[in-house]
Amino acid sequence: MAKKERKHFILHKCVNPHCPYYLHNLKKVDKKNLEEDYGKNKYKLHYIYRQFTIDFFRMDLNSLPKGASSLRFSKYNAHVMSLCLTLRVNLGLSLRKTSQALKDLYNINISHQQIANYCKTAAVCVKPFVDLYPYAKGSVFTADETYIKVRGIKTYVWLIMNAATRSIIGYQVSDNRGVGPCILAMRMAFQGLKKLPENFKFIADGYSAYPLAAMEFAKKFGEAFTFQITQVIGLTNDDAVSTDHRPFKQMIERLNRTYKASYRKTNGFDSINGAGYDLALWVAYYNFLRPHKHKGYQVLNKVGHLESAENMPGKWQLLIFLGQQTILQMQKSGSGDTVCS
Repeated sequence: MAKKERKHFILHKCVNPHCPYYLHNLKKVDKKNLEEDYGKNKYKLHYIYRQFTIDFFRMDLNSLPKGASSLRFSKYNAHVMSLCLTLRVNLGLSLRKTSQALKDLYNINISHQQIANYCKTAAVCVKPFVDLYPYAKGSVFTADETYIKVRGIKTYVWLIMNAATRSIIGYQVSDNRGVGPCILAMRMAFQGLKKLPENFKFIADGYSAYPLAAMEFAKKFGEAFTFQITQVIGLTNDDAVSTDHRPFKQMIERLNRTYKASYRKTNGFDSINGAGYDLALWVAYYNFLRPHKHKGYQVLNKVGHLESAENMPGKWQLLIFLGQQTILQMQKSGSGDTVCS
């Protein structure tokens, strides 16, 4: 029976009092709650099914964002643009502080709005290369979501990390905390895989969107993408699962704090697209340009072209070039042949 309609799905609920699923769950209810009025309502006893009205597996993950400015410079050049990216993304300065730093250090007068335009254009170019890069996929993925503000309204950022290499292999910005954005982030993480690795584990918190997304993958792709969510619940190890997998949860929590440190300088975003552009640049920096202590202060993913650059502005220019080459390949070949693309 259809009970509720939500933005992306219709909620169906079985109300048969003789349903075996309901009777099985009813036996687990505390007797004290059964004696109270509406005590059973503290539990979800009936079978619940979500019928999605949007197919999140048909949405294009690799579509190119619109509205970017041209890379044909009328006043400045590519080096100035790469300086803006180094100060804004690598050093975590705000747009206005980046503008002031360029004035104080190099006597370059450039507005904070022009710097924002440069960042947007760079994100458009870099994002396809970052998203389609053939990351090594281990047997353990860990995921979490955090929130940011867009015009003062809470917006969500989903991050999925390969626990072995620490690379960010899936990310998404959404205006809701539903299962849809979770599916999109998982699809990005599973790109390039025909089936899941052996002994695969997907570690997340106790939020219900992750098991629901896993069910959708199993229903869409069958046994090749059938997996269980290992949920690490709470802040203390109250069960064996949390005790064994707490280090993976702490790993993704540290990643969240690292991202939030860069976000805090922005004081929020003006639009969800702007938040997406900013996240794409930060993921590019984290995966390809940032030195990591556990890697001996080396980058997570070494790219031959980037290694040839002597300084960070040069690396940003080469990263933009690699992104442009990826865009050309996408335009020539069309969509990829991966299962979850």
